[in-house]
Amino acid sequence: MEKTVKKRYRVLQIGLLVILLAAVRFFEQDIFYDPLILFFKSDYLLGIIPPMDMAKLMINLTMRYALNTSISLLIIYISFKDLGILKFSTILYVVLYALATSAFIFLVLNIEREHYLALFYVRRFLIHPLFLLILLPAFYYYRLTLRRKS
Repeated sequence: MEKTVKKRYRVLQIGLLVILLAAVRFFEQDIFYDPLILFFKSDYLLGIIPPMDMAKLMINLTMRYALNTSISLLIIYISFKDLGILKFSTILYVVLYALATSAFIFLVLNIEREHYLALFYVRRFLIHPLFLLILLPAFYYYRLTLRRKS
């Protein structure tokens, strides 16, 4: 009986954190400076990239990435209750941030129409918790293989 209550509590916690991730997405235009939101909602392949304050954009992208990462790491920790998995995930998030940010800055500073799609996807990795969708099933599978071996 106690296990069932704990499991329900964990599911509730994860559900609330997913709602929080959705809220970050829903209120993105109110919370974060990102002139590329409207640009990519339009027919961007034919348009010209809007003028932007690069420093302000990078600060806001970093804040959004940090917020999504914090929530994602909480979801991972609550799901698996394993500090090893949490540390590994944190390292992966830091490495992904460094790589994606470098690519984003390069693409913005050297933008040409044929690179708009690359900019779109790199930016998407920075502003959405896509890495969580990769890590959760990977760690679940890892746990299953550990249980089968023992």
